[in-house]
Amino acid sequence: MKSIILGLALILASSFGGVKAEEVGDEIDLEVGIFDPTGTYEPIEKGPVLVPSVSLEGHTLYFATSCDGCTLRLLDENDVVVYSTIIPTGTTSLVLPSYLSGEYEIQIIQGNLCFYGYIIL
Repeated sequence: MKSIILGLALILASSFGGVKAEEVGDEIDLEVGIFDPTGTYEPIEKGPVLVPSVSLEGHTLYFATSCDGCTLRLLDENDVVVYSTIIPTGTTSLVLPSYLSGEYEIQIIQGNLCFYGYIIL
C-alpha cells in the first residue's frame, strides 16, 4: 500500500513540473554566440550555458534571471549601436528610452558570450 501511495505521489508531483516565476510581457527568444571585440578568438569552456530569461512589455525589459553587470546593447537594422548600458546589480526591470521605436537586435553581453534576439518597440 505504501508503494502505491508513493507511486501516486511521484506521478502527481511530476505532472506539476517546476514552479516558474510569473513573467511579465512577451518573452524574448535569445540565442548565444561568441563576442570578441578585439578580433582574436579564444575558445570558451565547453559546457551548458544558462541563457537569460528576459521579457518585454512596452519599453520595459524584465529579467527573470540575473544579468548583473552585463552590457545591454540595442542595434538598429544597420548594426549601429543606438543604445548601450551596464545592467546594475539586482536589476529585475529596465526601462528603455521612449524615443526608441521600431525593430532592434537586443544583445546581452556577459564576458565573451553574447545573448541576442530581436525586439519591436
